Amino acid sequence: MAFAAVLMVGGAPVSASAQDTGLARTPPMGWNSWNHFACKVSDKVIRESADAIVANGMKDAGYIYVNVDDCWQGKRDANGVIQANEKFPDMKALADYVHSKGLKFGVYSSPGPKTCAGYEGSFRHEAQDAKTYAEWGVDYLKYDWCSAEKVYKPSEMQGAYRKMHDALAATGRPIVFSLCQYGLEAVWRWGASVGGNLWRTTDDINDSYDRMSVIGFDQNGLSRFAGPGHWNDPDMLEVGNGHMTHDEYLTHMSLWCILAAPLLAGNDLSKMTPQTLAILNNPEVVAIDQDAAGTEGHRVRQEGPFEVWMKALADGSKAVGLFNRGEDASQISVSFREIGLGETASVRDLWARKDLGSFTGSYAAEVPKHGAVLIKVK
Repeated sequence: MAFAAVLMVGGAPVSASAQDTGLARTPPMGWNSWNHFACKVSDKVIRESADAIVANGMKDAGYIYVNVDDCWQGKRDANGVIQANEKFPDMKALADYVHSKGLKFGVYSSPGPKTCAGYEGSFRHEAQDAKTYAEWGVDYLKYDWCSAEKVYKPSEMQGAYRKMHDALAATGRPIVFSLCQYGLEAVWRWGASVGGNLWRTTDDINDSYDRMSVIGFDQNGLSRFAGPGHWNDPDMLEVGNGHMTHDEYLTHMSLWCILAAPLLAGNDLSKMTPQTLAILNNPEVVAIDQDAAGTEGHRVRQEGPFEVWMKALADGSKAVGLFNRGEDASQISVSFREIGLGETASVRDLWARKDLGSFTGSYAAEVPKHGAVLIKVK
């Protein structure tokens, strides 16, 4: 069935209609190979990651997609059918293994002739590749622009993505469609209309506070383009990759959950610390991301390096993030009226998983350098 929304862009209404496939009713959760393994990915890595997601409780927390990023492709056979390379001896068997764990399987391609790493793309093989993916049992496709810029004009980007969406739809297999084109051409305005379930709003993230924070805090203003079945994607999680502090990773996870962002872990699951797992698996924090209302949060107030963000939840309460982008600890407050509540409210600390009590007028907390406090207020 189709749904349509009228979006206000620069004061003018923009109609964005899309095919609602019933997929991604909440932001997709899972794991992707790129951030840690890049081209060192293999069948063994994927199987071990699927095993780890089940064993460490991530599956129970909602992480169900196990996605192979770039570097799995080999050559095409005489009939043009894409083959995996020697690191992936049997993609159907790999998908079956992931499915046997109660998880879903994802792959990666490009609308261009080559992927970002120079492997075989889907240009002029869209229907053929979609059919192959469906036969393997693929549940998720990340479709990365890269070399497409050599064969398509910017004005043809929407058509290139729509072509693969239509090819996936024709297979009859439900496959989440992830548009990866770095926010080019203001994708949030049209991503849903070409069948995207999520679309990258930014260039690539990396495991640094500066990069993560610029990407995350720059999402403000995009909330009206997101909702069940179609999400803004500020890129994958770097939690646990080792180049940010604990407080910085708390900021990363808190902000992504307020943004209703897809939660695709990108760390080595076989070498995860208990602290990393506690960040990824905190059920009350994940519940903010997965809230049934599907509302993306927004910035309520900024005072220099101090930011207050709010996300409205299905039960009428508000998730509030107090973020300190400064270089020393500082107290940050939120007034209940500025988040649409009455004079008195109860507050729960979601990272501590502890009720803090009832407060009048406002709530304030000491927030460490580059840190975050995430609360639920009702």
